[in-house]
Amino acid sequence: MARIDITIDVIVAAVCLVLRFLVGISEVWMLFVVVAMAAALSLRRVSPALALAVAWVGAILQVSTGLHPDVANLAILPVLYCTARFGMPVVKWSGLASAILGAVVIAVYTSLGTVFQAVACTARSTSVCGFQGQIPESLFTLFITFLFALVVFVLSWTFGLLAKTWRRARENSEAIAAEQRERLAAQRDVAIEQERTRIARDMHDVVAHSLAVVIAQADGARYAGVKDPGAVDAALVTIASTARQALGEVRVLLGQLRHNQGDAPQPTVADLHPLFGQLRDSGLTVTFSEDGEVVSLTAGQQLAVYRIVQEALTNALRHGDAAREVSVRFDWTAESVAIAVSNAVTSAQNDAAAPAEPRSSHGLAGMSERAKLWGGTFEAGQTGQEYSVRVVLPIAVPDSAEDA
Repeated sequence: MARIDITIDVIVAAVCLVLRFLVGISEVWMLFVVVAMAAALSLRRVSPALALAVAWVGAILQVSTGLHPDVANLAILPVLYCTARFGMPVVKWSGLASAILGAVVIAVYTSLGTVFQAVACTARSTSVCGFQGQIPESLFTLFITFLFALVVFVLSWTFGLLAKTWRRARENSEAIAAEQRERLAAQRDVAIEQERTRIARDMHDVVAHSLAVVIAQADGARYAGVKDPGAVDAALVTIASTARQALGEVRVLLGQLRHNQGDAPQPTVADLHPLFGQLRDSGLTVTFSEDGEVVSLTAGQQLAVYRIVQEALTNALRHGDAAREVSVRFDWTAESVAIAVSNAVTSAQNDAAAPAEPRSSHGLAGMSERAKLWGGTFEAGQTGQEYSVRVVLPIAVPDSAEDA
């Protein structure tokens, strides 16, 4: 209970008490009754049980001293209201029982005297008795008084119960709305995290591939510079173009991180041939072949194919035997496209005594995730003197991939 509510209740009770004093109190006992009702009015929200008890004390005092009903008795109505709205179950049902019992007390207290006098006059059969023959009318008055008091008291209690129900319904609605907002926020966080993971994967592919080309070109130029100075210029041109392209792609990815925009141009299957040429300039022999009728892929599938082939060729350049050719093969069918990238391993990797240089776990995980996202399969491993990456992507787009 807020302190402001308690203050308001006390002020209202004090104002009502002052107004009742201004009207005038003729009986001493009525003074105690009025104070008791004012106290119950001020306590109705702080402690509905205590307020109900104080109201009953005032009512019992009023009945026992034979006082007439007073305007102060109206304080019982907000007390009954608060027992239903703020009280615990025991207090709530006690308020309903008090409403029924209070209606009985008021009806009997205000009408029983008239009924007794009518009965006495009928027994004496005196013609001078003003109450002779009025027993049915007095009983009717008793019933009407009870019914009226019951309706007023029970309605006050019912209004409190409805207010409590409305408050709970509002709180439940607010809780459901808050839960929905939290769920939407969690979904946004998951989507943002997935997008950041995708961008990080693209960043890894771009940077790892570009650096591998730059390193290969720099090493080749350093060794060939003594015998063929012209090779140095060609290597520097390749390094510059590769670095410039990588810088542009990194800027796009960083822009996506800053602005959460995913509409930047993305590589497609058609961009694989410039990629092959770039790697050939770095000293890696790449052969490309495809079988079957080429099927149109979605933009997301083309990006997945490009990044998978790019990462596989980058690993071949960094970890494989660059002196031997790397084969890239596409097998097209109406249902799927199978991609195979194979390269020879170095003699050190074939030597059981020498540990093989590990391939990029991030790159392998990225290729696997891209393939699985589109409902495909991914395999990578060394067989004899050859390391192969095999991916099969279905042509049909899974719902989960479209959502992603």
